[in-house]
Amino acid sequence: MNNQLPPAQSIIESRLRWAIALLIVIVALGVTGYVAIEGWNFLDAVFMTITTLSTVGYKEVHDLSAAGQIFTIFLIVIGVGGMLYTVTAAVAYVVEVRFPGIVRRRRMAERIAELKNHYIVCGFGRVGYFIAQELARERAHFVVIEANPEVHRTCETAGHLCLLGDATADDTLRAAGIDRARGLVAALDSDERNLYVVLSARVLRPDIFIVARATSEDAESKLRRVGADRVLTPYATAGRRMATLLMRPLVADFLDTVMHSEQMELLLEELAIPSGSPLANMTIGEMHVRTRTGAFILAIQRRDGTMVTAPSGETLLQEGDELVVLGTQAQLRALEQLEGGS
Repeated sequence: MNNQLPPAQSIIESRLRWAIALLIVIVALGVTGYVAIEGWNFLDAVFMTITTLSTVGYKEVHDLSAAGQIFTIFLIVIGVGGMLYTVTAAVAYVVEVRFPGIVRRRRMAERIAELKNHYIVCGFGRVGYFIAQELARERAHFVVIEANPEVHRTCETAGHLCLLGDATADDTLRAAGIDRARGLVAALDSDERNLYVVLSARVLRPDIFIVARATSEDAESKLRRVGADRVLTPYATAGRRMATLLMRPLVADFLDTVMHSEQMELLLEELAIPSGSPLANMTIGEMHVRTRTGAFILAIQRRDGTMVTAPSGETLLQEGDELVVLGTQAQLRALEQLEGGS
């Protein structure tokens, strides 16, 4: 095991050692000066030096000569600065080296407080780990909530924003910025705890999009009833995925490439038809999407949740529709501009 301190902590320890050494030299200089200049005994010289450096303002143990006064001025100038430097280095050592969690949690809280339209991942277990990896690959802003201190440290080591706490607690969800979040995924290992997370999140944010993990069909129906927008059962999802790979491996590989490859030119994206969009109440044929942008509209989800697959040129777009689009980045940007009327 590597027991070396991180570079920042090593610098702080080195700074503290230098500060203590400097303070010892200043005290020794002060004692020597008072003994040599004023002829005081060792105890009086030490007392005068310490009271001078600490600025407590006690009366001089003996009257000072002119040379002693000049020496005291010199000692105050260099000594008080040295004392402050030592105290500062000692505080930094205690905070950064001995109690690093305090600073880390404060900085983490500050970064989380700055997030907007981010995602909240509840749990960094077997499922949450891959969710975080995928969000990081997509360069999405997100924060993980994890109750296990060891797993929390693993999450931090991976470079993710991670909040140590119970995801079922309202205060923890608030600390993760649920009032500003775009979506939440309940990926805890327990169906019961995921139920609590979904219920708490739905009460705190009625409009937030929630995805939950379930281990059984019974839990899936309950999660939907308490407010989950989507529920996935890992075993069922894995089974469908394996069946697809078995029967249509090329299709599965293509979808994987489109959805997960950073080198792939084609992208699958979602676009919404906002209120006031010039595309509203127009057919796909009237928009000339294919000729003007090069993008393909693969599906349309209506406001009521109805999914229109393989829409034709006569399909009418409406406000609130969400489009599933396939195209290059340039084609998708062109469609976004068309959607916004620019």
